[in-house]
Amino acid sequence: MSRLEPLKRIPVGVVVERRRAISPWVDFLWRPVAVLPGVPAAEPWTALDGDEECKRFYAGAGEIGLYRSDTAAYRDNLSTGAALLWVVLRPTGREPPYEIAAITADPSEGESFSETATDLIETVAMPDAIRAALEDFIAEYHVERPFVKRQRDRVSPEVMARQAPAKEQK
Repeated sequence: MSRLEPLKRIPVGVVVERRRAISPWVDFLWRPVAVLPGVPAAEPWTALDGDEECKRFYAGAGEIGLYRSDTAAYRDNLSTGAALLWVVLRPTGREPPYEIAAITADPSEGESFSETATDLIETVAMPDAIRAALEDFIAEYHVERPFVKRQRDRVSPEVMARQAPAKEQK
């Protein structure tokens, strides 16, 4: 099933952190730590700061696609008081070790990415500029849909009555 094109796209940059692991199986642990509004002029995988124990990198550019059908989820995310973005990194099997697979402000979509065991999904704080853009999008496109409770069909007592056992044939 393909999804429609987003009505609005917000370009962003992603910052990831590489931390030395205390494990015999892996050398480093990676995780997204920030989303920057706009796309920086830096090349992807530019080292930003840190040392050999913990270093931050600008992983590259991505975009947040905004859809009219998701405005209720965006609004719920903003109403928590600590709005989040879900960043999905996919392993490449080569250098650089990850690519940006998706960035979303929809909590349901963010959770759905966890169905695959290979992607790395983390939440990061939503910057104020992205929050403002999201609020503007909600104000422009949100349509309140009333909740309608469906009524169950009435069941006929005759259908539910116990039927006599079928006669055995000889």
